Amino acid sequence: MTQPPFQILGEDGSCPDSHRGLLSDDQIEKTLDAMVLNRILDRRLLMLQRQGRLGFWMTSHGEEATIFGVAASLEPEDPIFLSYRELGCLLWREIPLPLIFNQLIGNSRDLCLGRQMPIHYCYREWSIPSVSSPVGTQLPHAAGFGYAARLRGTGRVALAFCGEGTASEGDFHTALNFAGVFSSSSIFVIRNNGYAISTPESVQTAAESLAVRAEGYGIAGYQVDGNDLLAVVNVMREARARAAAGEGPTLIEAMTYRMGAHSTADDPSAYRTEEEEAAWNRLDPYERLKRHARWRGLWDEEAEAAAQAGWEERVVATLAECERHPPPRVETLFEGVLETVSPQLEAQRDAYLADLRRSSTTDIEVP
Repeated sequence: MTQPPFQILGEDGSCPDSHRGLLSDDQIEKTLDAMVLNRILDRRLLMLQRQGRLGFWMTSHGEEATIFGVAASLEPEDPIFLSYRELGCLLWREIPLPLIFNQLIGNSRDLCLGRQMPIHYCYREWSIPSVSSPVGTQLPHAAGFGYAARLRGTGRVALAFCGEGTASEGDFHTALNFAGVFSSSSIFVIRNNGYAISTPESVQTAAESLAVRAEGYGIAGYQVDGNDLLAVVNVMREARARAAAGEGPTLIEAMTYRMGAHSTADDPSAYRTEEEEAAWNRLDPYERLKRHARWRGLWDEEAEAAAQAGWEERVVATLAECERHPPPRVETLFEGVLETVSPQLEAQRDAYLADLRRSSTTDIEVP
């Protein structure tokens, strides 16, 4: 019989004394504060997309305990190979809001100069490699980085996120088989939110869980309540310690739920029932963590209201500032491709700019 996912928090927010020290009071409050910001961003950036001011957005409310629990269990130098829904990792690592908004807008202050879609973050200083659109490609990258880290003895651990749908991709098998064979210092986290866009997990696998696949790769595997922050941290700490010691990778299946749409191009009411959504709403990870914080004597309604008001004001001001920056210079399309611009690339640039100058339909500033 399938065992229930590993869980720590009680319905009243309590936890055993043996697990209370997993996160300090300060870390609990930091996580709640970041979750407040995460939900404000989900709401506001979705509105911006609907207004035509943002090209694309993917919400993450409902999955925050998995995302923040993972981020809180890693060292700052551990690379996180994101999928596309893990905004919380950026917030936990305190990447400045202007850098995040500049990327989403694709303005002249964007570190990638508008060459990536929104939510395709890349912040080397914070050990966040570039997000890639094709699902699953981040998994072999994490396996390879973890292998190199073990060979070099750096103590760093590579973490890769994916969804349960991505676990059906060939890259998933390639990465986990490689990681298992070569004892890569890697951790693979499946955010099992029940749906690969509109495809339910029930048609993704005939196995009793995705975590049991770990046995086939000869690695450790766990299924955890992904809406229980302490449970995620507990499993992650064990996995990181194992990987850093050169004892091999871990596969973690975090059972959670996407409370919103898959993306701004999706309508979940077409494939989910109101009853299902209501059942998962009762397991809201933010509300569960609030109950735990209050059980500890932390985070009252006044603190929550102050956090919401403070972040709302800061988000509005930062967005307004970032939207004032112009798009990248059009000639940057040809920069950074090669260390030295080749004659062929230079000719292409000059021809493209000349064509833009002749056009009367563009409002792009052309040098």
